[in-house]
Amino acid sequence: MAATLLSVNNYYYARGGAEVAFFRHNAMLRGEGWSIVPFAMNHERNVGGVNATFVDEIELGRDDGTLTKARKALKAVYSFESRRKVARLIDSALPDVCHAHNVYHHISPSVLSLIRRRGIPLVMTLHDLKIACPAYSMLTHDGICERCRDGRLFQVVTNRCMKGSLVLSTLIMVESYLHRYLGSYVANVDRFLVPSRFYLSKLLEWGFDPARFTYVPNFVDASAVKPRFAPGTRFLYFGRLSAEKGLATLLYAAARARVGVDLVGAGPQATELEKLAASAGTDVRFLGFLSGVPLDAAIGAARAVVVPSEWYENAPLSVLEAAALGKPLIVARIGGLPELVVDGETGWIFESRSVDALAERLRRVADLPDSAVEATGRAARDRVAAEFSPSRYRDDIRGVYSRLGVVWP
Repeated sequence: MAATLLSVNNYYYARGGAEVAFFRHNAMLRGEGWSIVPFAMNHERNVGGVNATFVDEIELGRDDGTLTKARKALKAVYSFESRRKVARLIDSALPDVCHAHNVYHHISPSVLSLIRRRGIPLVMTLHDLKIACPAYSMLTHDGICERCRDGRLFQVVTNRCMKGSLVLSTLIMVESYLHRYLGSYVANVDRFLVPSRFYLSKLLEWGFDPARFTYVPNFVDASAVKPRFAPGTRFLYFGRLSAEKGLATLLYAAARARVGVDLVGAGPQATELEKLAASAGTDVRFLGFLSGVPLDAAIGAARAVVVPSEWYENAPLSVLEAAALGKPLIVARIGGLPELVVDGETGWIFESRSVDALAERLRRVADLPDSAVEATGRAARDRVAAEFSPSRYRDDIRGVYSRLGVVWP
């Protein structure tokens, strides 16, 4: 008899890494004989189109009318619509377990107490630091920020952490205080899954109960992609073009190391980076947004993939996917990134925010024989296949569910 999973996430399309992990989790369980019942927010880009069981779309920060903004604000804090619709799904689907991913501000954590009250085991994967930091990322206008520690959530308003907006930051502060008071997370979630050891240690450092957390890394199916071991001459970054990604540091370092770099992606910093590259004399190509085969080809043509982040990254799927394609990584020593690279064996690590350190790494890798770069890429792929495989993820999830009394089909 098939077991049933109630799978909850704000978005039902591949918007970012959290959604990719959400869809991969569902597909993995479906392949194991599970019946998957999704719950998300309706959106024009959703897989399968509009779903009557999903909640109405809500996006904060849009230029809507006053009444619409007020209605969205209330739903972002606590959504009675989400509770009603989840209750109907539970009544019809009778799920054996619920696995939540990102639920903040759209579905809202209001559903968690309902799921708990119905006696359904509840697991939540933490793709960010929201349960500790109202702004998700422990990052604000002046860099890494841990000012909200010890319950000082008002700091999100003091520092206007949400898009620099006083109104939006105040809304998120109210939402965070309310759900902290209600115990929406700590009183209702049976098990939190954390994809990086860094996030696990950071949350425990902030006072969360270690008995409620389990490290379960993301996975990638290396056997499903054809590796491209032959190294090119240029370095590659792919992802969002935004300040926390450390791209200014990368462009300065590339100019200093006299190496070529390609940037794949789009984002709010694009124009600024183009001007910076021109002033610094960086040999850079802006390739725009790529996905699928064109993205794989760009990665395959690179000498190494660079991840120069300057915020607490969790465990980016992009790093695992680049390694699966046979590319070595050059990553910043920050957040969960160093866990994904064995320095000198599957890639190289440098001190975050240091132009000098990154320039040295770029120059060193540029000067290595192609055979050495290729060997590093092969080692990166081997490690991903061994330690971040679908079978390991399946076994980890089976163990978590089993400890909550859920019978695997």
